[in-house]
Order: sequence, then structure tokens, then C-alpha cells
Amino acid sequence: MQKTGAQLVVYALEQIGVKFTFGIPGVHNIELYDEVNNSEQIEPILVTHEGGASFMALGSSCTSDQIGTLMIVPAAGTTHAMSGIGEAFLDGIPMLVISGGTRLDTGRHYQLHQLNQGNLVKEITKAYFKITSHEEAISTIYKAFDIATSGEPGPVFIEVPTEIQMFKGEVKSLPSYKKNITNPEFDQSALVAAAELLTKAKNPGIYIGWGAAGATKELIEIAETIGAPVSTTLQGKASFPASHPLHTGFGFGPNSVPACQKAFKNCDALLAVGVRFSEIGTGSFGVSVPENLIHIDINQAVFHKNYPAKIAIQADAKEALEMLSKILKTTAIKRDSKDLQELIKKEKQEYFKEWHVSVNKEKVSPGHFFNSLTKHTNDDTFFIVDDGKHTYLAAELLPVNKARHFVSPTDFNCMGFCVPAVIGAKLHNPNNQVIGIVGDGGFLMTGLETLTASTQRLGVIYFIFHDGELGQISQFQKIPLKRKVATVIGNVQFKGIADAVGAAYYPILNDLDLEQQMNAIFNHPNKEQPIIVDVKIDYSKKTYMTKGVVKVNLARFSLKEKIRFLGRAAKRHLMG
Repeated sequence: MQKTGAQLVVYALEQIGVKFTFGIPGVHNIELYDEVNNSEQIEPILVTHEGGASFMALGSSCTSDQIGTLMIVPAAGTTHAMSGIGEAFLDGIPMLVISGGTRLDTGRHYQLHQLNQGNLVKEITKAYFKITSHEEAISTIYKAFDIATSGEPGPVFIEVPTEIQMFKGEVKSLPSYKKNITNPEFDQSALVAAAELLTKAKNPGIYIGWGAAGATKELIEIAETIGAPVSTTLQGKASFPASHPLHTGFGFGPNSVPACQKAFKNCDALLAVGVRFSEIGTGSFGVSVPENLIHIDINQAVFHKNYPAKIAIQADAKEALEMLSKILKTTAIKRDSKDLQELIKKEKQEYFKEWHVSVNKEKVSPGHFFNSLTKHTNDDTFFIVDDGKHTYLAAELLPVNKARHFVSPTDFNCMGFCVPAVIGAKLHNPNNQVIGIVGDGGFLMTGLETLTASTQRLGVIYFIFHDGELGQISQFQKIPLKRKVATVIGNVQFKGIADAVGAAYYPILNDLDLEQQMNAIFNHPNKEQPIIVDVKIDYSKKTYMTKGVVKVNLARFSLKEKIRFLGRAAKRHLMG
């Protein structure tokens, strides 16, 4: 039979369940867009910038069982989208990138957008394919999908040259997609040994990340059986419910809140699942990891990288934890954790009180803000944050109880993520509340994508933490340097942006203003209109993440350099 390449690509995307594509049409992918328009399943979402498209795809993959899919022009579209592609690669999020390609049948050089995209994206993708015949189009997309979603997930890039898209070619059949993914087999005796270590330990602990998001039930069973506190990475914040009495919070080193630090103080055996012990998760590698480390991850490359494991098990988290839970139930006596639970509860309550000492009449206090936000949302709400100071406030002060309902750009750590990622999440979860929390600097990077939300009639809410600075970095500058170099933002009027993109606008100026405005926001009459909330935030109180990272890094300086840095800071503060 004769089919155009565009028909074959769209057929394959339908077979793997794609419902939305994100991108911008151009001369090298116009045939793909024309064919998508014929699909009853796939809706093409026009974005204002391909960087926004890649973040929307991330929001899609993180909050649904669909794979976020880009449909972009080559070269400029690819370089624009690379921030989100890189985020997907380092954070382990599946993504398909369908790019047009310059023609291969003309023999011409210096074509518009002509460059070697394989070389361009090889460092931030799991695989790159260029389709060179009609017969390989469907099988290539199936293979790309399997690679993107197997092992540690990630982005896969597929280039479709223009003549393949436009012209008809012979294909033998239109095969249906059949899943071709098998999880690695794991050594069950290693789980028996792990169970023995955990039951013999006096103070076992559990540390989990995004890779354990599908195993919440098993994690609860294990934690309750061995009486262990549970800490999460930033990306894996929602992998264990905050309401559970053994949940401590984000991290367990100097960068973590007191409940984490005290619960893990004497940890002598650690079960780490779906984590890489990365810089952010460990607070600049400031955590102390016990010798008895049991590390479970789908990607064996993460083992022993920063902390040596006594037992390393390459496995799917849910499969391994199901078996570990069964072993523990038959071999271990359920440990009484009442004292531990009381400690965690007490420390959490005392820490939250620190953020509610007074009512701020000049700005909005983070403690009061997150308390109010929690009252107006529920367990089904998706929270999408950007990169910045607000990220760690949310990590410490926002309780989330459902897996994959808190999404953050983590290891690539890209500002500008939140606004478009919220759109991707809402498209796949139209009946759920989707909330974005973003700094003013991050909003200025991709805030015009709110127009896409307006066009798609998505009633999402963006809370902009507006302090006029790149808050996290300016604070790092101010503490030791008493300067703020290139971190002060110009005076932006967010109401003007809201008016321009068709969003509603609400300012929250101080704590006295908070509850009345929150009621108005969450009762906004037009449920299909995005809302921009201008929050005049008070960043004066530092998070444990900020304090912990500064402390950890300063401690690593040589005595000579420590004296130099402290002396410089003291001199500037005295002179100031």
C-alpha cells in the first residue's frame, strides 16, 4: 500500500496513545501538522516558543500515563526545545521529540535549517533516529517509544526528512503497537539480605525519589513493618504521603528540616529507592549515609557513584518492593514506632509554628500563604513549581499526599519550567485543580505561554512569588558578599501581562489580604480562564535548604579560604 510518511508517523503516534503534540508548524513539518489535523485522537497544541512545548511535554509525562510529545521544526525549533529535553534527560522523564528534517533527495547543501541534529542532541537524549524510508517509519516510532519508557525513562529524538513526510511510499502493512519492554530480573537473595539488614538495624531509614512514585503502597507497608522514618528527594516529594506519621520531609542532612534531621540522626541502615543521591537531594552531598546502604534503582549506573552501597539491586521499584514487603512480613516482627512518630509530629508542628509567629502587614508570609493554599486545595490537586527560592519553601511547607502530584525541575534545574508544565498537566487532567508556583524571574522566561492556557480555555492558577529579585541567588550573594550582582529584576507589572494574554489577575499584598483574595481566586466565576496571582512575598526567613547548603559548602573550604571568605563578608557588612 502507498502512504505518505506523515500518515505513517501520525498512525504510529495514535497507536502508542499520544493525545497531544506540542510545538510550532514550519516549512519542515507542515505535512505532519496537516496529517495530525486529520486525527480524531491527537490534538496539536500551538505554543509561543518551543521551549514552552518541551516543558508542556514534561508536565504531560509527569502527571499522566501518556508520553509528552513534541512536534517541532529542525534546528531553531530543536535548540529552543533543548531546555525541556535536557530536563527530561537528567530527571528521567519519558519524552518523544518528532522533528522535521531537511531534504535528503536534492543533493543540495546549505538548506534552510540544515545541520546535524544527531550531533546536536546526543548528550541530552537516550537515542536519536533519522527516518530514511517509509517502511521504517512506524517501527522507528515504536522503538523510540520503548526506549523512552523503559529502564530509566528519558527523551528520544526522531527526525523525519521533509520528502519522507510529503511523498507516498510503499509499505507492506500498518502494524499495531505491541509493548516490547521487560524489566530486568533481579537477585531475590539480595532482597532477603536487605530484609535482614533492615530488621537487625536499630534505627533503619527509608529515602525515596521519583523512581519510587509507583510504589507508595509497598513503601508504606515496609515503613510500618520496620518502623522507619521516610525522607524524599525534591523530585520525589510526593512519592510518600505527607500525612503519614512516618513521613519526615525533603532530605535528611543539614539541608533538611528538624523532623528529618532528628529522625535520621542515628540511622544505621538506609533503604534508598529510585534515587541517585544527587546534589540537590543531598544538599550539596552533605548527608551522612550509613555503611549499611541498600540501593534499589532501575538504572545500575547510579550505584556507588556518590555513596557506596552494601547491597545494590537493579530492579523496577514496585516489583522489588512488593517482594521485599512480603519477605519482611514473614520474617520481621513489626516494630513499635510510636515514639518515632511522636518525635516527627512534634518537630513538624514546631517547625510550622516558626512560620506563623506574626502577621505581616507589609508582605505575604510563606507560612501563612502555604497554610491558606492547603485549605483551598485537596489531595487530587497537582502542584507544579519552578526553580527558585519558592521551590524549597514548597518542599518544606506544602504537604502533598498523592504520588506525581508535585512536579519540580530538579537535576537540570531549569527556570521557566512551571508555566508551560502546568498547561501540559491540565490538558491531561482536565477535572483536577492544577496549581503553578513560580518566581517572578521564572515567570518572565515563559509567562507568555499563559496565552496558550487562555486559548485552550484552561482554568489553571499561577501564583507568582514577586520579590523583584532572583531570590535564591540574590540571597546566596547577600549572605557572604553583601551584594546583589545582576539579580535585581526590573519593575514589572504583572497585571499588564495578565490583560495581554486573557488571564484574570489578583494581587495579594500582605497577610491581612491573604484569605479574602484566596477565597476570590478559588471562587473565580470563569472556570475556563487562567488566573495570575501576584504575591508580594516575604523571603526574609531562610529555608533549611538554603542554610544547610551554605553551611555544608563553607565547611569544605580550606582554613585559609574560609578565613578569606568570612573576613571579606565581615568587612563588607561592617563597612555597609
